[in-house]
Amino acid sequence: MNKIVSKEQLSADIYKLVIEAPLIAEAHKPGQFIILQLGGDFNERIPLTIADADEERGTITLIIQAVGESTKAVVALNVGQSIENLLGPLGQPTKLGKFGKVVCVGGGIGVAPMYPIAKALHELGNEVKMILGARNKDLFVMKEEMASVVDELIIVTDDGSEGRKALVTVPLKELCEEWKPDLVVTIGPPIMMKFCALTTLPYGVHTIASLNTIMIDGTGMCGGCRVSIGDETKFVCVDGPEFDAHKVDWNNMLSRLGTYKPQEEENKHKCRMGLNTEDTEAK
Repeated sequence: MNKIVSKEQLSADIYKLVIEAPLIAEAHKPGQFIILQLGGDFNERIPLTIADADEERGTITLIIQAVGESTKAVVALNVGQSIENLLGPLGQPTKLGKFGKVVCVGGGIGVAPMYPIAKALHELGNEVKMILGARNKDLFVMKEEMASVVDELIIVTDDGSEGRKALVTVPLKELCEEWKPDLVVTIGPPIMMKFCALTTLPYGVHTIASLNTIMIDGTGMCGGCRVSIGDETKFVCVDGPEFDAHKVDWNNMLSRLGTYKPQEEENKHKCRMGLNTEDTEAK
């Protein structure tokens, strides 16, 4: 059992949980993730990238957006309560090194898993610029933390409520033209990562994307997270989550992300009606 030691609401539906997980905290490297399972009535396995880890305290930090019934149940837990199962760290860690000029692009909740990556890259002597994007100013998370580990923080919002009124690809294109980065790392909504890849491609800038596909077991056995990378099939849970963004078949990935949409909507409807699957089948 993994006890929740602190909980903070960052926005309307985004929460920060610090959880006791000493073995994961000790083994974790930037870019890796865990799979969380509440148990009881909630058997869904939820993959979440580790936003931070404190080996001394034996804790990991998770940033969770409550979008489905299972994630809503997770963030409804209070300090002192425990999560039944945490599996990790999983996936391949970020390939860190001294690259030179690095641009990190984080969209929405993707800012959270970007934090340990940007921090590690900066500590290795890279000059790091961070582009944060969100629909509006109320949706930013970990803004101050990111500012403390990069050389420059660039903020954009869709509605212009903070920073520039622009998509993240606008300053990214400007940096590719004027600053000429050696590496771009992008984490966020898949459509955002796709267009970041399309933006950097003409400039020949090596671009890494951390993919957030459908995932079930997290060990490569179910095949639910498979993606096409160039002419190869890869599994995000064991081969990733980071891949060369210019080789990702984004259209295929985006199509596969909608596989369970009808079931998700049906489940939301049943929950609103106060039913569960067993009740419905019995009737």
